[in-house]
Amino acid sequence: MGGCVRDMLLGREPKDFDVSTDAHPEEVAKLFRNCRLIGRRFRLAHVHFGREIIEVATFRAQHSGEEEGSTIENGMILRDNVFGGIEDDAYRRDFTINALYYNINDFSVADYTNGIDDLQAGTLRLIGQPEVRFREDPVRMLRAVRFAAKLGFRIAPETETAIWAMGGLLQDIPPARLFEEVLKLLLNGCAVQTYELLRHYDLFKYLFPETDRCLGEEEEGYPHMFVLRALENTEIRIADNKPVTPAFLIAALLWEPVRSTVHKVRQKDMTEAQALQIAGRDVLAEQTRHVVLPRRFTTQSREIWQMQPRLIRTGTKRALRLVEHPRFRAAYDFLLLRALAGEDVQSQCDWWTRFQEVDDEARHAMCQGRKHSGQQRRSRSKHRKEEK
Repeated sequence: MGGCVRDMLLGREPKDFDVSTDAHPEEVAKLFRNCRLIGRRFRLAHVHFGREIIEVATFRAQHSGEEEGSTIENGMILRDNVFGGIEDDAYRRDFTINALYYNINDFSVADYTNGIDDLQAGTLRLIGQPEVRFREDPVRMLRAVRFAAKLGFRIAPETETAIWAMGGLLQDIPPARLFEEVLKLLLNGCAVQTYELLRHYDLFKYLFPETDRCLGEEEEGYPHMFVLRALENTEIRIADNKPVTPAFLIAALLWEPVRSTVHKVRQKDMTEAQALQIAGRDVLAEQTRHVVLPRRFTTQSREIWQMQPRLIRTGTKRALRLVEHPRFRAAYDFLLLRALAGEDVQSQCDWWTRFQEVDDEARHAMCQGRKHSGQQRRSRSKHRKEEK
């Protein structure tokens, strides 16, 4: 059902296969000993086969919020466990292209919402009245952007109009829920197009308001390019099957507000590292009000930020220890992105790139050479003063 049927019809390889049935979750659990029921807002059965998990959903039906198993508050669905038939379920789906069912009895595709027509036209259309459906679950606006970017589809005009008008509803979504949505948005291999659509529909500001504010400003007459360069890099890494950690993504998305805050909090007797520590703490505290970022990731993000001043000080014996730091590679990659975005750190990038390419003897020579050069400069300066 849903995404896997859509992807197969588009000639894409489905990420996974989900099952939909008229059996209730408890009935599915009785059939499979390796089944676990999850979710409260939306009750599901997960059937485990080794490392594989088959998600089994029960057909849902339309409801008003008064039925047992449902809760609606201010138009938003808080619990959706009113069960029905397959046609009822189709009209409860979000987009027409996600309301397609593959029937294993006769190997046919069941389409109740003209999803195949929209699939062929490359149109992303919400089922039902967009204002009602977005009010039921504002996260559907983020899903619209994600699918449009991933599939290269055009959002239907009536759906698009509602997104423009109702983006503010995302502020009512629990910040803890939005973190997973952010990962789906930006780790889908289409990060740049997704990001551009988020900004186009003015949704990005509800996820990362401080970053959005910084992006609206210019630095020395040039727009801030760091986030865009980071997302381009994310796409390349995903295409090359290289890992992309949420910690690095968080560090990149919040770097502009961190830089801005450093200038505000730094005092005369404060080092850049100390200012970075305060700025990182303040920016993350503010960000948590909008999207909750797990501590296991933000701790690593702060380390990436904290290492930036240490990477600027090249040519010292500390470099030999710094290159062994578990977060060195991420911090070095971050420095490369800073140079790519126009920050004046290219010479440091070149030095660290060279430092990693040579053997231990050459590394010691690079450190001692810079130290020796510094001693020579100080000696020449002292000599000039004595002559005066």
